[in-house]
Amino acid sequence: MRTWILLVGILFPSVASAEQGPNILFIMSDDHAAHGISAYGSRLAEIAPTPNIDRLANEGALFTNAFCTNSICSPTRACVLTGQYNHVNGAFDLSGKVEPGDQMLPIQMRKAGYQTAMIGKWHLKVEPADFDYYCVLPGQGEYHNPKFRIRGDKPWGKNTIQFDNKHVTDAITDLTLDWLKTGRDPDKPFFLMHHYKAPHDYFDNAARYESYLADVEIPEPDTLWTRHEDFGSIATRGANDELIPHIGTSIGSRNPRRSYLRDLPSMYPAEFPDNYNPANYSDEENTRLTYNAYLKKYLRCVKGIDDNLGRLFAYLEETGQIDNTVIIYTGDQGFMLGEHDYQDKRWMYEESQQMPFLVRYPKTVKAGQRFDTIIENVDYAPTMLDFAAAEIPKSVQGRSFKSLLETGKEAKDWKQEAYYRYWMHMVHHDNPAHVGIRTKSHKLIYYYGCNYDGGYQTPPGWELYDLVNDPHETRNIYHDPQNTELVLNLKQALAETRKRVGDDGTHYPECEAIIQEFWDYDAADQAKAREISHQFLKRRLAELEAGLRNVQTHKGRSSD
Repeated sequence: MRTWILLVGILFPSVASAEQGPNILFIMSDDHAAHGISAYGSRLAEIAPTPNIDRLANEGALFTNAFCTNSICSPTRACVLTGQYNHVNGAFDLSGKVEPGDQMLPIQMRKAGYQTAMIGKWHLKVEPADFDYYCVLPGQGEYHNPKFRIRGDKPWGKNTIQFDNKHVTDAITDLTLDWLKTGRDPDKPFFLMHHYKAPHDYFDNAARYESYLADVEIPEPDTLWTRHEDFGSIATRGANDELIPHIGTSIGSRNPRRSYLRDLPSMYPAEFPDNYNPANYSDEENTRLTYNAYLKKYLRCVKGIDDNLGRLFAYLEETGQIDNTVIIYTGDQGFMLGEHDYQDKRWMYEESQQMPFLVRYPKTVKAGQRFDTIIENVDYAPTMLDFAAAEIPKSVQGRSFKSLLETGKEAKDWKQEAYYRYWMHMVHHDNPAHVGIRTKSHKLIYYYGCNYDGGYQTPPGWELYDLVNDPHETRNIYHDPQNTELVLNLKQALAETRKRVGDDGTHYPECEAIIQEFWDYDAADQAKAREISHQFLKRRLAELEAGLRNVQTHKGRSSD
């Protein structure tokens, strides 16, 4: 709504209104991998199209090299909110939080004259108090009959509303539409963070999608079945492959501690044969059945998101707001959809590290653009602040790429590597702690293999992938003598990137000592890595023998 000033009988729009920035709608789904969006052209594109999300790519821009800095829910959300890496914002793992007063993005948006709202999955422990309005799920929230926390007279977490007989994706969309219709101030632009719980596991889609893909065989990644002899390292395979069953949770029966074969048949029996008993099927048959159950439930949740975005976009069109709104779609990280027989995220492998990132704003962003510029989730906040003509605080480590979107040209001094660090060593999904960089052509991963205190060690190892010639990361070329100089250069780049982002090891010095110990990875280091592999195997087998499936791994130095 415009305000007007009367001067000598002529109406002029006020200066404040003329300078009012665009609305900003930031849509984030949980665990929605780029290869789960048809605009990215993956093996799933034809059978599971996402037309409403694809619209953003067709009418705006799509990024092929958007990356999270830590592929897990709370840390990546903290990166978006603060524009800082996790070792700076303090959200290292799932206990991460960003205290009121430090929730930079809504604070700066409000200072720039925006009305701010946070609706859906929050997952940062404390109250999103720096938003003008919020309605958020407690923790992960529930897929069905969801409860939401709202601002009220009671302490944080005690003021709630509930939607009975409703799926969470529908409820979140209804909440956003209601706020847009009745809650927002039409005299201000809005900044809205619209966050879906879906398609986080376990994948409870709305009942109306049960028949979707029911009779379709889901295309499989080749790496679900084949593990190239050069894939991975001692860190992910163990000495003489002895840890293959124990690193990374599996689709089929590979991992005896946790797999979707253990979980899904009892949760979703309709996806399996009648009276299904894995003992009556071969390993290959069990894996294929479980993979199809996994992908169908996941893609049904994605279908629910896409359909709901159709509702949201239709409202913006009907009210004349869609072309004056910067619309961004992303996931909080990627997700392994069976690649390398891995489930979940956490890995630095491409399917987990890559985030979808699509943006539509026809006033300044040309339609149909596709960028390979490397961006990280710490860059999202300054970019949105830039669109809002808001101040970007010095505390922000990321950088705006608004000029790239508007000119199509990557800045000459733009970073050429994405930084990654996963800290939550061997928690939940048996992923060793690791750090690395991803350039446009290569990925260097260093599995240092210990927790915050330097304990619960798994074998350290290095992996290097040529993403131009091996985009699916099937062959680790770190130990190839022809790559000696490349390895040295990338290690130097990793060290310099750590320095640039401030990950200097002071946060957890005992962990940093392990990183430095195996950095050179000479013959002595490799011999010690083999011994650590043997020791860890004994420990893991003893845990399984004792029925210990949820051992504390992320802190402490005890070997008991």
